[in-house]
Amino acid sequence: MTDDRPRFGIMTAPMNVGYQDVLRVWQEADAVPQIEHAWLFDHLMPIGGDPDGPAYEGWTLLSALAAQTERLRLGLLVTSNRFRPPAVLAKIAATVDVVAGGRLDVGIGVGSRPHPPAARREYAAHGIPFLETADAVAAFAEACAVIRRLWTETEPFDVDGAHVRLRGAFCNPKPVQRPHPPIVIGGRSAAVLRVVAEHADVWNIPGGDLEDVVSRSALLDRFCEEAGRDPASVTRSVHLGVAYDRPGATRDAAAAALDAGFRHVVLGLPAPYPPDVAHWVAAELVAPSL
Repeated sequence: MTDDRPRFGIMTAPMNVGYQDVLRVWQEADAVPQIEHAWLFDHLMPIGGDPDGPAYEGWTLLSALAAQTERLRLGLLVTSNRFRPPAVLAKIAATVDVVAGGRLDVGIGVGSRPHPPAARREYAAHGIPFLETADAVAAFAEACAVIRRLWTETEPFDVDGAHVRLRGAFCNPKPVQRPHPPIVIGGRSAAVLRVVAEHADVWNIPGGDLEDVVSRSALLDRFCEEAGRDPASVTRSVHLGVAYDRPGATRDAAAAALDAGFRHVVLGLPAPYPPDVAHWVAAELVAPSL
């Protein structure tokens, strides 16, 4: 992302919805140039609606959608670093980038906090340890560094970190994109923003209180400067919820975010998805904002 042009995308949370419904929306969006990117989330159980309803594994579904679209950039907003060892995640992401022909943006974050409570239960339900926040952030920083090395280094290497330990680590095939796919880090805490300053190409934050969003962006600026990095080299991204019966509220939120320097906008589409929802998004939400 080298220019300052606003880029709009959609997010379809793959819970309490059918696979064919998600596929339809993504294929519709793939044919609408105003929609440039599309996202899933990374939860193993629903975090809204019927708690016992379907929830599709994010990377598996993403690979299927990558194979059935041609233009959209795509990713998970965001991968839980708690769910998969980083070397395994690097391999998964490289595979998806190959399937997508170089269209992957690798969204990653520390992983769910205990809130909402529905997000906490998926760890025990799948036998996944839930590291407390300080350890989880430290493990996340190590993971970002290791994943980048796996995508770029041409010889096996060892890692002896506090949280990541590897012997003869190597990733083949490499991602299609060089030097590697863009890294999109999601989060708002100061600890995560320090990781963003070191590793991210794009920083995403959920929308809400714009004043807080702007203050977090300013904090990221400071952390980038402390790390010797140009703050402008990190694209600012925001997730905004959509209400089909109140498009004006989303347009207003998008306009405010763009004015605040957030040039990458993700529009969260609730299910059920109306017919031809991608064209509706382009006409009602994107076009008025450009």
